[in-house]
Amino acid sequence: MRRFGKIALWVVLGLILVLALCGIVFATFDWNHARPWVSKRVSQLADRPVVIQGDLDIDWLQPGDAAEGWRGWVPWPQITAHNVQVGNAPWSKHDGGMADVSSLSAVINPLALLSHTVEIASLEVEDADLYLERNAEGKNNWTFGKKDNKDEAPSWKVNLQSLSLHSVHARLVDTSSKLDMNAELDTVDNDQHYGLAWKANGVYNDAKISGEGKAGSILTFGQSTEPFPLQGKLSIGTTVIEVEGSATQPKALAALDVQLKLAGDSMSDLLPLFGVALPQTPPYNTAGRLTATLGDNEDVWHYEDFDGVVGKSDVHGSLVYTRRAPRPILTGSVTSDQLRLKDLGPLIGLDTSDVESKAAKESAKGQPADKVFPVQPINTKTWGVMDADVQFKGKRILRNKDLPLDNVQAHVVLKDKVLSLEPLNFGMAGGTLANTLVLDGSGSKIAARLDTEARHLKLKKLFPGAESMDASFGELHGHAKLTGQGVSIAEILGHSNGHLQALVSRGTISQYLLEAAGLNLANMIILKLFGDDQIVLNCMASDFDVKNGLMQTEAFRLETDDTIVDITGTINLATEKIDMKIVPANKTLRVFTLRSPLYARGTLKHPDVGVEKGPLALRAGAAIALGVIATPFAALLPLLNMGTNESSGCVSLGQDEAKGGSSTQAKESAEERQKRAERKERQSWPSSQAKP
Repeated sequence: MRRFGKIALWVVLGLILVLALCGIVFATFDWNHARPWVSKRVSQLADRPVVIQGDLDIDWLQPGDAAEGWRGWVPWPQITAHNVQVGNAPWSKHDGGMADVSSLSAVINPLALLSHTVEIASLEVEDADLYLERNAEGKNNWTFGKKDNKDEAPSWKVNLQSLSLHSVHARLVDTSSKLDMNAELDTVDNDQHYGLAWKANGVYNDAKISGEGKAGSILTFGQSTEPFPLQGKLSIGTTVIEVEGSATQPKALAALDVQLKLAGDSMSDLLPLFGVALPQTPPYNTAGRLTATLGDNEDVWHYEDFDGVVGKSDVHGSLVYTRRAPRPILTGSVTSDQLRLKDLGPLIGLDTSDVESKAAKESAKGQPADKVFPVQPINTKTWGVMDADVQFKGKRILRNKDLPLDNVQAHVVLKDKVLSLEPLNFGMAGGTLANTLVLDGSGSKIAARLDTEARHLKLKKLFPGAESMDASFGELHGHAKLTGQGVSIAEILGHSNGHLQALVSRGTISQYLLEAAGLNLANMIILKLFGDDQIVLNCMASDFDVKNGLMQTEAFRLETDDTIVDITGTINLATEKIDMKIVPANKTLRVFTLRSPLYARGTLKHPDVGVEKGPLALRAGAAIALGVIATPFAALLPLLNMGTNESSGCVSLGQDEAKGGSSTQAKESAEERQKRAERKERQSWPSSQAKP
């Protein structure tokens, strides 16, 4: 037993001595002798040349909280190397290497090597020059390791937990996104929140990049939930991005919480930056809180409580952007206290040439001087990038300062390249406009559908300057239902089908009011018929049938106390040409006095109104005298509010017309039918009704 005890004692002492000798050797060994072996082994693991030209040293550290149980007793090596050069990936066309590092220090978990994983607990890089590259196929040169074959993962994995940078210059080249950027990173002294400062400049998608900011001193790539502080300002072309907040797990960007400010020339420029398809707009700026929760299959981004300006319109609200299959979706609600219609112009090709932005100017550039309807194509290229479901409410929309829209409500839905606004309702001139608009952009041309109802639009508020006049004004009611196809508003209207109806109840109009309202054609007609005087309009009713862009009058008549005016003809929405006949007649003591008929020709932009001459004028006068011009006003009466005084003129007109129509069915001689038609025509007009 004594002998056995002595043997055991000597064995233990021998082991202790061996360990001590190993410790002495490791502590005193000149690791520079191992540089060739280390360089070769690391090159094999990285699958590219790695050369250590400076000193190599190894210290041993306790892992502390990084390991549990018996693993905590296993020391971890801290490898420090100087003048390290790392070659580039084999596929790279760059002449130089990937990295040239003056000093590199890495703490490695030795137990992870057993599972073919190089787990770098911490990596500190000082005074380095890096070249980072990603090609058009998506390969990058910062992913290390060699694959045994094309279908298998690399035999060795590199797992970086944390990174600290000091005096580092990096160039990032991404062929797929046309990015070529230089960045300078360095430590920040005496800053409680940030330990790293950065500056960047370069080119992204042919736009210049410049920016600067700060970040945390140690970039953690593991599962740590410790927030990583971020602050910076980056300009990409005309877009300026400012952020301040924190990120969790920066490598995978598991979560983000920052204050975000955006400003730029057009919101459409955000598509290549964030993948959010927004329309062309005038210059904008917004500020709000951006939070994100990112997963493998779905990312959810919240832009909360933002306030901003688009052109000269204010916008507020909260939006949620969800990355999902097959397309991402943007949802939320937006409000505006005052929104200018001009600021939405580029979205639908309207002329916004007075808006100082590149997008707006491009939208207005191609508009011919002789055209009224916008010919600029409606941009549908990004409609298939994402879906949208956004509610909008606006207190006031300005088309011009004298005719604002109020109480705007819109539900905007974009799905499978179909954009719908159902509803699009707003108040206007004391009345309401209820609209449904659907634009299907899935084909080569947009298939459009419009259904609009106008109710109780006050003429006194509709015409600029009318409120200052001492006169009574009626109301405008209308209905339009159109479908069409095209790439622009002009082409859609030029191929449209449907109908248009309008009724104006008793009120006052004048050449001055129509001129102020910009109604050139109506202004010229009224001026020819009545001169500069104010006219008390008992009723005006119009009904147009639209086929393939051609508006044909089904009925168009207006009446004053002493005049009846019938209008027939067409308006070609494709060519914007007008071809209409205006036949007036005076009413005095139940006897018609014929006046010279007029014509309206030219275009909507440049109308031409004149006096008809010759046989055509005689035929037109005879037609009105005989009352043979059909005016089916009864079909238009539902447009009126039957309970108002203003509707009485049009109501009596429609009722008496119905009576007149039934009498023509009697079997009478030609002379008797002519006399009856004249009598019914005269008696049916409001001027022949008993005065209250």
